[in-house]
Amino acid sequence: MSYMTTSERQSLLAAELAVAGTRGLFAQGLGRVSAAFGLSYATLMHAPSPEDLLLKPLLIESSLPAAYVRDFDRANMMRGCPFGVRLRESAVPLAWHLDDTVNGQAFPAELRALMLRHAIPAGVAMPTIAVDGRRLVFWFCGERAALGQSEVNELAIVILHTLDAYNAVRRNEENAHSALSARELEVVRWTAQGKTSIEIGQILTLSDHTVNAYMTNAIKKLDCVNRTQLVAKAIRLKLIS
Repeated sequence: MSYMTTSERQSLLAAELAVAGTRGLFAQGLGRVSAAFGLSYATLMHAPSPEDLLLKPLLIESSLPAAYVRDFDRANMMRGCPFGVRLRESAVPLAWHLDDTVNGQAFPAELRALMLRHAIPAGVAMPTIAVDGRRLVFWFCGERAALGQSEVNELAIVILHTLDAYNAVRRNEENAHSALSARELEVVRWTAQGKTSIEIGQILTLSDHTVNAYMTNAIKKLDCVNRTQLVAKAIRLKLIS
């Protein structure tokens, strides 16, 4: 997207995010935002509290390498993150580059080494607040020169559309949860445990025909094509565990 004007890039990303009504499409949109600014990885996470010690439980959506997250948490690097307080208390975007004499030097040596090992010397964090009041952070990083102020300003505008997309996904997930009846949820839950319609019918004292009817309704409500997709989506939406 480097050949586009700022307004064209913003418009294209906003249009893509506007139709990202599912978690998968939202993750794709998040990745497109990262790539549009020459960065490799995109993350949406809960802002860390003073009590948080691990990164992985805070992640909502992330394309960070699993090895990065694993090594970060194994070495307890959360305490060494230089911007933790500002991410919790400020809405001002934070951009950095490891070569920068101010922000770059704020990172502890072990964390710097981890970032360089995964080719992510540059990054930007965008604190924001979700519709339910939770403080979130959009975080993009990769291997490029430091972001200029005009790029940070542009990304801040794009993040408003990204936050809208995330809030829409959350609403869709909540609607999906309320759309399934208690019986439908039971049937899906037992299906996820590998039970057949006949076995579920015996457990719930229903005919297998009735069980299949509940299953068909749940498939339609969650916009799936078969039981396998239904179970996968129900787990992803945390309708069942």
